[in-house]
Amino acid sequence: MLGVLWSVVYIVQLGMLVAKETTENLWVLLDAFVVSWILIFTDSLRILIPLLAKHHFIQMARSSLDEMSDSGAFMRTASTFRNIISRDPSSLFPAEVGRYHLYISYACPWASRCLSYLKIKGLDKAISFTSVKPKWERTKETDEHMGWLFPASNTEEPGAESDPLNGAKNIRELYELASTNYSGKYTVPVLWDKKLKAIVNNESSEIIRMFNTEFNDIAENTDLDLYPPHLQAQIDETNEWIYNGINNGVYKCGFAKKQGPYEEAVKQLYEALDKCEEILGRQRYICGNMLSEADIRLFVTLIRFDEVYVVHFKCNKKQLREYPNLFNYTKDIFQIPGMSSSVNMEHIKRHYYGSHPSINPFGIIPLGPDIDYSSPHDRERFST
Repeated sequence: MLGVLWSVVYIVQLGMLVAKETTENLWVLLDAFVVSWILIFTDSLRILIPLLAKHHFIQMARSSLDEMSDSGAFMRTASTFRNIISRDPSSLFPAEVGRYHLYISYACPWASRCLSYLKIKGLDKAISFTSVKPKWERTKETDEHMGWLFPASNTEEPGAESDPLNGAKNIRELYELASTNYSGKYTVPVLWDKKLKAIVNNESSEIIRMFNTEFNDIAENTDLDLYPPHLQAQIDETNEWIYNGINNGVYKCGFAKKQGPYEEAVKQLYEALDKCEEILGRQRYICGNMLSEADIRLFVTLIRFDEVYVVHFKCNKKQLREYPNLFNYTKDIFQIPGMSSSVNMEHIKRHYYGSHPSINPFGIIPLGPDIDYSSPHDRERFST
């Protein structure tokens, strides 16, 4: 009798999923069918409980592939750990040499922002960092979550290192170590407090602000201020439209599940790129003739554009190389001392083309275009 009742419940759930055109976690539908028949013939909750637990864990262990609305549009969720490091020595998280560790992926543009700051501010001696492997893999045998893994040794994967602090096998384990009840995404960057064994912050926009100001007493390049008071309002406004149209815009193109949201995302993306091209035709940087936070945030998307987003995310209306100002600007930023070391194109391409089977099921990595961003540019025509 219990089995029959569960069959009815699951059939109703199946109907609701189909009505919503939901294809995520399709294996759950198969579980529903299997569970129903198990219960019909065994009436056994002992068999049911592990299946329900498996469903629960997968629902909780989300990644960017899950961030879709019913309309087929990509909807990014907010970061969770939002503590702030302060130059005030009495604060919970004071800026100290050797206390913090940054976990990144060279593939991830959000994490690369933070690594860029670490390099150009001269903080890489005060704050250590570790990069994960580029391609997502299973993080647990008990569910299907795919995420960032550390290599078993420092020689397994060039550019990636095993976790030197906690011996974690993957980024997910760091989140679970920091919070046993955590149920969000397991993302990079992760700014880790070695002393408290805790995640300080996993929001890149806040981490780079902390690196810019709160560590100035220990930074090597203290004169470099990427968020100066007189430009803050302009930087904030610029960040907003660049994030919506470009940084997140390429993801809205790539992960759209319906034609309408895809076309709208492409329209917004190229409107923003055209705006950048126009601005950069009259000044060296996006907020004037001095380097700012907005440039770093824009750069991490531009450096991936022709190599990945044009093909993988279907952003092929126009390549970056067809924008003279944007292309030369990208080379200009790349050639700032320290910036090139934050770019690992092999990791970038292996991640995107190898970690999204819904977009690239066979994981084939395109051979080109192998752009040389260290070649000469024309941006010195503008005064600084």
